[in-house]
Amino acid sequence: MKRIAGIPIAPGARRATVVVAGAALAVAFVGVRLGTAQGVVQEQAVATPAVPSGLAAGPSFADIVERVSPAVVNISVAQLARPTSAFGPRGPGGMPLEEFFGRFFEGPRGAPAPQRPRREGLGSGFVIDPAGYVVTNQHVVDGADEVVVTLQDGQKLEATLVGSDAKTDLALLKVDSANPLPAVEFGDSDRARVGEWVLAIGNPFGLGGTATAGIISARGRDIRSGPYDDYLQIDAPINSGNSGGPVFNTAGQVVGINTAIFSPTGGNIGIGFAIPANQARDVVEQLKVSGRVERGWLGVEIQALDAELAASLALESASGALVSQVVNDSPAASAGIDAGDVITRFGETPIESPKDLSRAVGNRPPGERTEVRIWRDGRERTVRVTLGETEETETTEAPVPGSRGPDPAAALGLVLRPLDAALRARFRIDSEVGGVLVVQVDPAGPAAAKGIRPGDVVTRIGQQDVATLAEAQAALNVPPDDEPVLLRVRRGDSQRFVSIGRG
Repeated sequence: MKRIAGIPIAPGARRATVVVAGAALAVAFVGVRLGTAQGVVQEQAVATPAVPSGLAAGPSFADIVERVSPAVVNISVAQLARPTSAFGPRGPGGMPLEEFFGRFFEGPRGAPAPQRPRREGLGSGFVIDPAGYVVTNQHVVDGADEVVVTLQDGQKLEATLVGSDAKTDLALLKVDSANPLPAVEFGDSDRARVGEWVLAIGNPFGLGGTATAGIISARGRDIRSGPYDDYLQIDAPINSGNSGGPVFNTAGQVVGINTAIFSPTGGNIGIGFAIPANQARDVVEQLKVSGRVERGWLGVEIQALDAELAASLALESASGALVSQVVNDSPAASAGIDAGDVITRFGETPIESPKDLSRAVGNRPPGERTEVRIWRDGRERTVRVTLGETEETETTEAPVPGSRGPDPAAALGLVLRPLDAALRARFRIDSEVGGVLVVQVDPAGPAAAKGIRPGDVVTRIGQQDVATLAEAQAALNVPPDDEPVLLRVRRGDSQRFVSIGRG
């Protein structure tokens, strides 16, 4: 089973998994076992309610499975062995993120370890066009030298990769067949509701199709695998090797594509994640036309708002995406968007969080001109943006929240100094960076609770850019004692806003 946190790894690796990426998350799993004092598990008799005459004992999906299964295929790949790194991003407990995020992709059981010159792997997919177009996960075919699609009747067809998109983990394959292939169609995943029945169908290991049933247990799940996470969560048991397989509604339409599971052991515990059909449909159509996905680019770093940040910006609620940095010569810069602005609407889309903005921008084509509503200096205004051609929109989450005296910075638990040549050299700060340097942080102070550390550069306080220590002290003296102070802090090449209360 493939384990990953938004970064594909070579198939064949087997690791314990927990859905998490980019931030530490404490998860406790407790196993409960019923039994005697000697540890012998005993079955307990459970009364089964009688089924009233004339009523079915439960829903039957046999007709749906019989109709759609011929379009679900097995996908086998072979690729050159690629060593995995022991380094890279880390998750809870310092373990590599690869060990925390499960993708359903597993090589043949008993295959030798990574020293093999080639590896083989298996996944699932489904035909969306009788002409031979097959949808699967990008991580199933990533780096593959050979891809073979096996139909339900056992026919094997060599496949070519039309295109793939790592950000949504989708890939489109093409096979040539003498006869039209059985195909299924996408449904409207926006209409899929929590509590509705769904079927997860796959064709793992070439043994034939499998079908499991469950319900949609949640929508809009962000599992930190990429900027466009918007997964359906389903409780239908997912079999190993089902990555890329479809999730059907009771009308036999594809409403999702299996891509990940939440698991502490590598096995299924009843929590799976599927790419919504509406997102997949748009991506697949672009892959079919051009082999790649073009997304709009705004050119900002954004972060989430919390109650303190919202209060500092005179916002009634912590809704929106706070711009912490604007890329030079970007569409945002050309439109007049500035650090400290809060984006509340993009086109017709309300922006409640940074993820909303990432999705809204990514769904627009490069070159499109769009109205953007921002909050600045206590009031709303609208600017027009012409999106660029690249794809990167970064989101930086604000850290968890954390006494005014003769030095107003001391009330925050900070010691600030003007930037000079010696301090720039010591903390490796470029000459073009302006602001005041944090040289000391009180570990028990409010700034430390916000994650501020020596070497950070404060570039703005409140709504005022600061270049000297005198400017910083004057700006710190402006807010009343009972109001938090809003700082823009630079660390390396990134900037973020932090709202710090004063005790």
